Amino acid sequence: MSDIRIRKAEGTWTVRAGGAVLAESRDALELSEGDYPFVIYFPREDVAMAFLDRTDHATHCPKKGDASYYSIVTKSSELTNAAWSYESPLPEAERIKDHLAFYASDSVTVERV
Repeated sequence: MSDIRIRKAEGTWTVRAGGAVLAESRDALELSEGDYPFVIYFPREDVAMAFLDRTDHATHCPKKGDASYYSIVTKSSELTNAAWSYESPLPEAERIKDHLAFYASDSVTVERV
């Protein structure tokens, strides 16, 4: 089993989709798990939740717990299940409670600025 490492992400991180800034934070967290690429988690208060619609999709991670998913809705598109959150994470991942992560893609940019 891989270990989860969570630390403060250095600098300012943003999420953009459909021409809109969905999140901007200096308090983002970087989660590393085994050999997987790191994932940036944004505090919920730094996310424009008006662009997100909760979906019925859910997944389970044995290390982090149950994830809830959100679609990103902008003027130009809807990106289904493009963000997720562990609302009641397991103890090892407690720091990502009240945070959201986004799948980077051709339509969604997650970057340090």
